[in-house]
Amino acid sequence: MTKTRVGRGLQRGLINAPVLSLLVIALVFLGLGIGWRWPWPADEPRFALIAQEMITTHQWLIPHRAGELYPDKPPIFMWMIALGILVTGSVKVAFMLPSLLGALTTLGLTTDLTRRLYGPRIAWLAGLTLMLTAQFTLQARTAQIDMLVTGFITLGLYGALRHALLGPAPRWWYLGCVSMGLGVITKGVGFLPLLLLPAWFGLFWYQRRHTGSVHRIVPLTLRQLLIGIGLVLAAIACWVIPMVLYTSFSGDPALAAYRDNILFRQTGERYADAWHHLKPFYYYLLEVLPWAWLPGVLALPWVAPHWWRRLRRGDARLWLPLSWVILMVLFFSMSPGKRGVYMTPGMSMFVLALAPALPGLIRRPGINRLAWGLAVALGGVIGIVGLLLAVGLLDSTTLGDDFIINPWGWWLSVGVLTALIAWRLPPRRGLAGLGLWLAMFWILWASWGYGVMDDHRSRSALMAEVAMTTHHQPLALIDFDEENVLQAQQPIVQFGDGTPADDQFVRMTAWLEEAPETRWALVQNDELKNKACVDRSTLTPVEERGDAEWQLLRADSVAQCPGDEHAAPLYQAPTTWHQDSASPGEATTP
Repeated sequence: MTKTRVGRGLQRGLINAPVLSLLVIALVFLGLGIGWRWPWPADEPRFALIAQEMITTHQWLIPHRAGELYPDKPPIFMWMIALGILVTGSVKVAFMLPSLLGALTTLGLTTDLTRRLYGPRIAWLAGLTLMLTAQFTLQARTAQIDMLVTGFITLGLYGALRHALLGPAPRWWYLGCVSMGLGVITKGVGFLPLLLLPAWFGLFWYQRRHTGSVHRIVPLTLRQLLIGIGLVLAAIACWVIPMVLYTSFSGDPALAAYRDNILFRQTGERYADAWHHLKPFYYYLLEVLPWAWLPGVLALPWVAPHWWRRLRRGDARLWLPLSWVILMVLFFSMSPGKRGVYMTPGMSMFVLALAPALPGLIRRPGINRLAWGLAVALGGVIGIVGLLLAVGLLDSTTLGDDFIINPWGWWLSVGVLTALIAWRLPPRRGLAGLGLWLAMFWILWASWGYGVMDDHRSRSALMAEVAMTTHHQPLALIDFDEENVLQAQQPIVQFGDGTPADDQFVRMTAWLEEAPETRWALVQNDELKNKACVDRSTLTPVEERGDAEWQLLRADSVAQCPGDEHAAPLYQAPTTWHQDSASPGEATTP
């Protein structure tokens, strides 16, 4: 009896303070695993390397990658990683902190807004739903820009909705506009909260003529709109104006090209005429949202009638977030270039739209059975495949050799724990079972899973072996990967990210011949296939996870190959050129 009273008291305490309780839980849940792995490709090593380079070179205005200008993204995300490195002294800790901060910001603001609109119990359910949403948890554990920009976008939405639904509160609107501007110089799309304006103005016009509407909306005056847009532009200008002045008056054509790329090619041109990640119009609706916004999307068949009734009553608390989600999906769907991570900012408003229906949904047998079946199916497939691979009924040789720690125990554990959850939480409690399954999966992923995957997905072991083999002498990389530079234990040079591979090889040959006794190059086998001039008897294979994918070569290996020091640019990676890791001449004259 006493335990029951204590449990109920704890439950009431958690529900009555949903923002604080969920933030504490999320800090533990989402923070688990930070510092336990290196940055993984494709994006994480790049941003971590840029942050390290900012600290090394003190060049904070313009991002550089391995000594070369990086024109694809503004610097805010890299600034935050660099700040984390300075505070913690660890790249393995710091590179994930901006995403964690963005996730906690998004969760806290969404929960608080839900509490103010619907009360603490619904806020607790909404926050829990958001925290367990597949894409939210995945992006919170991934060092990409999208979770941080989602934090800025959510603050923009929060400020606008505090004014529209709980106002008048123009200061919140202005704060949201500043956040939008910061979001723009984080990843371009920080202006997305402005997609609230069509429903905001339209609903205000409608409510002026229909006095029976539920939850009256507070208008946004023209003066408030103009001040807000001015604040958006002012926040953007904090970085753009110094960058434009610096690049325009430097006299350096490379800096001028950087300016034009970041302002035009990476914004309007990338949206209207994307050159990669090309997907059909329906990509998000059919291939991304059905999994990315689980478990919330399971509720759509049951929540649609609820939404329809509230929309017909003109309930602004639904009109604004739901219309924004629709316009956001439409906005990204209209661009030919699409990536699943672009849907990350929409999760908070989707959950806010679901929120008032959640207490009724958790009691419906249909959605509980569906959730239970999904958890059993996911865990069952993982467990069965792991069992078949473990006993050799499926071919596991290739994948098994790639891991230092055998992964089948992890897969089997997921299957066993799935069976335990399904037994303890029957179909009538399927939503609780699915939530517990998701929590179990991510906890295993961020603990045991990191240990299984890190040696496979990072290049730390490869670059350690390279450094030992080459005695930490200067090393050239062709068609370089940021993860190789990040993990390097010796001076690194590279020949330009956009330089054709053949031109890089010619430039590398000339570089090796300048100091044949102290210089090396690391290349992949594929890069040597059409190089008949290479003396393969002099190559040094580098073993990485049981294969010989990489080769080390020196000047004698390319003695019959043409070399030209003008064939490609030469960049030093500043984070690797230390006096204690190279001779004085090598450290300054690559």
